[in-house]
Amino acid sequence: MCGIWATFGTEGGLSATCLKCFSAIVHRGPDAWRIEQDAREPLATLGFQRLAIVDGLHGMQPMRLHRYPRITLICNGEIYNYKRLQDQYNFPYETNCDVEAIIHCYENFGISDAVKKLDGVFAFCLVDGEKRKIFISRDPYGVRPLFKLQDDENGFMAICSEAKGLIGLKQKASETSTLGQFPPGHLEEWDMLEGGKVKLNKTEQYFTPGTAPRFLPFVSEEEISELSVYEKTAYLLEAACKKRLMSDRRIGCLLSGGLDSSLITALVVKLAKIHKLPYKIQTFAIGMGDSPDLIAARTVAEYLGTEHHEVKFDENDVKQELDNVIYHLESYDITTIRASLPMYLLAKYIKENTDTTVVFSGEGADEVAQGYIYFRDAPDTKAAHDESIRLLSDIYLYDGLRADRTTSAFSLELRVPFLDIQFTNHYLNIEPSLRQPQNGVEKHLLRNSFAKSGLLPDTILFRHKEAFSDGVASVKKSLFTTIDEIIRERLPNEIPCYPGVQPNTPESKYYRYIFEKSFSGQHNFTPYYWMPKWVQVSDPSARFIKHYAAL
Repeated sequence: MCGIWATFGTEGGLSATCLKCFSAIVHRGPDAWRIEQDAREPLATLGFQRLAIVDGLHGMQPMRLHRYPRITLICNGEIYNYKRLQDQYNFPYETNCDVEAIIHCYENFGISDAVKKLDGVFAFCLVDGEKRKIFISRDPYGVRPLFKLQDDENGFMAICSEAKGLIGLKQKASETSTLGQFPPGHLEEWDMLEGGKVKLNKTEQYFTPGTAPRFLPFVSEEEISELSVYEKTAYLLEAACKKRLMSDRRIGCLLSGGLDSSLITALVVKLAKIHKLPYKIQTFAIGMGDSPDLIAARTVAEYLGTEHHEVKFDENDVKQELDNVIYHLESYDITTIRASLPMYLLAKYIKENTDTTVVFSGEGADEVAQGYIYFRDAPDTKAAHDESIRLLSDIYLYDGLRADRTTSAFSLELRVPFLDIQFTNHYLNIEPSLRQPQNGVEKHLLRNSFAKSGLLPDTILFRHKEAFSDGVASVKKSLFTTIDEIIRERLPNEIPCYPGVQPNTPESKYYRYIFEKSFSGQHNFTPYYWMPKWVQVSDPSARFIKHYAAL
């Protein structure tokens, strides 16, 4: 996890505004920073904030290679198949940094084929000075963030890992300029014109959720051809964790005690022993008071023998950090903000009290495996599958955004095996009826895939949301009560009528009010409020769904 930032077509060099914008993402890369400008492209400036995870000595960016001196790369990402690409195509690597593979793939295959050969998560900008081209791309599910500011009227374009690194430039751009997220699974090609201005040449979508890998898979078809659908599911999820162990920094796991985080933690602990990592895996759980999540996570941690940390937060923590959470999220979505509060506080604890830098989590499982309670109300298997695809297509706007921003705010790197390309391709192509909730139990296929593995006992594998419904409801009630108190204290009597999605409750009005303080006019950052489907509710919380309320 790092921060990338670049401007193209702006005159006057590094202005005070540029430096302020670049500094706004220092939390993404506190280990080192660099800004570069080449006299041959005087209106192009590239910046990098580094969190050193792989190749601490040679991994600094912007990256150039002796073999390709006119190619410059800035990338926030991890390319898990960089060694396989080297072996497959005999790439002459100069560093041990995984993102170097992007330059070699581009030079050998062109940008369109290059991005399809990458097994990883990434947001990058590659400048080809000889061909006068700029290429921008983002990983298939948008695990790594990327924003773009485009001002066609002035021949200007800029990119950054977070919007806070561009908002100051947006305020000085033309009225027709646009600022928003660069879409996952896409790439753009820009021309550098005479005089240094830039122009968009073409856009390409190279991925949609469920697409099969176009790279040599980490697990060959021969390895899994004789396995059952359950065995294959377990095998591929373990492989997704295995490839993500790539790190020179300490690895830990976020552990809520639910199925998703428990599976990922168990697999990481298993693999850590196999690969003889020189430390015990740390696990981290958070809750209010005697939260059921804390009890469940403690049970899993004790079974797995991790170095477990429990963090308890209270009303004062919420009051202190709520506005900061909204600033880091760059969103005013109700569900995203609510869910981000504990994750933000947990990341803060990890940063301040441990040496863990890389954290695994279970994000993506609910979208891939139909884990949300409202999937029980899906009218048929096709509708349920289509909803999974929709959720995965937009995950970068909601749960994916939450996971990245809350951890990156404290310089942690998040890894999400459930969004692995080979795993999602497999799971989304399983017989649809097997992927739906069965007998009121969500993710039954995932549970049964590990039932005989010995990884976790059945008491953990088959414990589902209802087991802690009363306790969870009480914790949520306490959290919402605190939020209500904050709103009564801080929300002005009158707020402007905002464009875009309209806030219609005091809570949503307050979130929008705080959002507009830092990102005025950028209502497009949240295209809609996340809401469950097929149920008649006015609040996104699961506690208002009939299955939940009936417990």
